[in-house]
Amino acid sequence: MTDVTIAAPEPFALLPQMRTPDGKARRIGVEIEFSGLDEARTAKLAAEFFGGEAHQTDGADWDVRGSRIGDLEIYLDIALRKTLSGPLRDLGMKIGREVVPVEIVTQPLKLDQMAELSEFMSMLREHGALGSEASAVYGFGIHFNPAIAGPDQVVRPLLAYALLEPWMRRALPIETTRQALPFTDRYPEKLVRHLVELGMDTSLPDVVRAYREATLSRNHGLDMLPVFVELHPEIIAATDGKGGTVKPRPAFHFRLPDCRISDPDWSLDYEWRRWWLVESVAGNDAVMRRLCRDWEKEHSGMNFLGLGWPERVGAILRGAGLIA
Repeated sequence: MTDVTIAAPEPFALLPQMRTPDGKARRIGVEIEFSGLDEARTAKLAAEFFGGEAHQTDGADWDVRGSRIGDLEIYLDIALRKTLSGPLRDLGMKIGREVVPVEIVTQPLKLDQMAELSEFMSMLREHGALGSEASAVYGFGIHFNPAIAGPDQVVRPLLAYALLEPWMRRALPIETTRQALPFTDRYPEKLVRHLVELGMDTSLPDVVRAYREATLSRNHGLDMLPVFVELHPEIIAATDGKGGTVKPRPAFHFRLPDCRISDPDWSLDYEWRRWWLVESVAGNDAVMRRLCRDWEKEHSGMNFLGLGWPERVGAILRGAGLIA
């Protein structure tokens, strides 16, 4: 971790807009990848911590039902779980355990439940859970799935992330293995350019079309396909995504954060602050205008792609009091 601090006012800080159009509190689904504990042990620890009952569901898959933060799914994050059966699947999963993480998937949580989840992750660390930093072959992440604040609150967070991404990857870098794996790819410059040209107050359908033209991959630090398929399936269909059918949902899919669960100096809040910063920038007109204007300057003429851009973003964020 670096000496850059995202200046959120408190742990698991509220997002600028915490209500959906129907007045309900926005919730956040969380996916946690790690090694060092198997599914059964993880499920039993979860039931001990949160309450509820642990159940084996299919092969090595487990869930916890009736916990105080909702139901949890716990399984080895490997495609063989669903594509094979019998001894061949068992062999593949045994081999996969060397490098493939166990994954915990929560139901959408309130922010105070995120704090509880963080405490549970400390418990997992005490029982031997390992994160990306524990091995050169590990590439484990945290995925946040924050519900959108409404269809009219999608364009700005996407544009904010696209502008912040180069800075975030340099100032708050993810583990080296995850950088090398093709699951959190950078947005193509073509997409960023289209988003900047369209602007922060353009129509969502225009943004969805620009996204489709530039990329249909699920494997970006911010995967927008689930929310785009939910809101505009006439532009991007569930079967259009590269890497499998897209499950539509009215939520962002923020895949960039690391899981460094075995590092006592790391926390879930450290990663949450990444998304808090994205939405805080998205809601700040002056910062958004400055970023868009400066991006166009930085990438005009003969300037090399991205040269100096992370440093410029850092200066803008620091000047706005968003980082220290």
